[in-house]
Amino acid sequence: MADTQEFADAGPLAGYVVVDLSRALAGPHAGMMLGDLGARVIKVEAPGHGDESRTWGPPFLGPDDQPVSSYFLSANRNKESVTADLKSEAGRELLTRLVQRADVLIENFRTGVLDRLGFSVERLHEINPRLVVLSITGFGPDGPEAGRAGYDQIAQGEAGIMSLTGEPGHPTKVGVPIGDLLAGMYGVSGLLAALLERERTGRGRVVRTSLLSALVGVHAFQGTRWTVAGEVPHAIGNHHPSIAPYGLFNAADGALQVAVGNDVSWRAFAVVVGLDPADPRFATNRLRVQHRDDLVAEIEKAFAAHPRDHWLSLLSDAGIASGKVRSIDEVYEWEQTRSQGLLVDVEHPLLGTVQLPGPAVRFDDAPPKRHAPPPLLGEHDESVRAWLAES
Repeated sequence: MADTQEFADAGPLAGYVVVDLSRALAGPHAGMMLGDLGARVIKVEAPGHGDESRTWGPPFLGPDDQPVSSYFLSANRNKESVTADLKSEAGRELLTRLVQRADVLIENFRTGVLDRLGFSVERLHEINPRLVVLSITGFGPDGPEAGRAGYDQIAQGEAGIMSLTGEPGHPTKVGVPIGDLLAGMYGVSGLLAALLERERTGRGRVVRTSLLSALVGVHAFQGTRWTVAGEVPHAIGNHHPSIAPYGLFNAADGALQVAVGNDVSWRAFAVVVGLDPADPRFATNRLRVQHRDDLVAEIEKAFAAHPRDHWLSLLSDAGIASGKVRSIDEVYEWEQTRSQGLLVDVEHPLLGTVQLPGPAVRFDDAPPKRHAPPPLLGEHDESVRAWLAES
């Protein structure tokens, strides 16, 4: 059994206790981020089956009678797992004792479920006035559609992301559950602010976000195209709606990407590919956007003469942002990825040494953090209960 305290003693959140009641991805991702920062994260799961993402696959690894989902592995490192039936008296008693010791509670139940279990916000703050609660829902805690179940692809469609992604006329989801992941990240930023506030006030508060909020929150310039300019954005494939040339192009042996962010860069880029930088169709970004189809055709005609690496070398020498389109295996084999600590080794009790995608944040002057593997279901039932009994 992994002793997660051995791994949680370093980081800016060392000493903080997080009770993670969430499952699937948005809440677990938030909990994992806090564990990466040094907090002790105790994941409370239903007996017998636990977090439903334990059954999401293939791929599964390990023995046939105890399969391990790679999906679950992606969002649950640096956590302990305890089992409790929150509908039972014993389960409610365990959760009460955990809340008494906790700094943070994460939940992503549908609106009203936690209240029905006897743990309303008011009750949680009666138990522990300093508790910060992170609540993640699908479409928000109130409003006419508050009760809807929150699944990422449904939210991507409802929040307009699919209408902006892919080729024109073919709504496309983002290749990762971006609504879940963003909700987890927004939630962490809110609860960290609430923990700072607690230092002044002595009281915790509730932080709320949702898949809908997170996805609308990253509309960025696509949102203001509508709210300010009155334009309805739509998908245009692998090119930028407001900057040109900025997107994916085909060379003789494959695709590369180019980002020309200003007119100075355009003039350097045009020289590299043999175009006239003063061509009246392309002299300014506004003109290049208006004549994007002509511009893309001209660039691809030039790129077709040589392989991708030839162009990437010339573009790099000219100071033009450019790059390959890597497959996932190529990303993890890339030395730059490895140099940033984006792969971590953990010792899993069933799988042995496995590599997981690592945290996206690191701290100067801090040694590389050791990471605990995602826990087996109920792996820490005894140790967590023993810890609670000490108080």
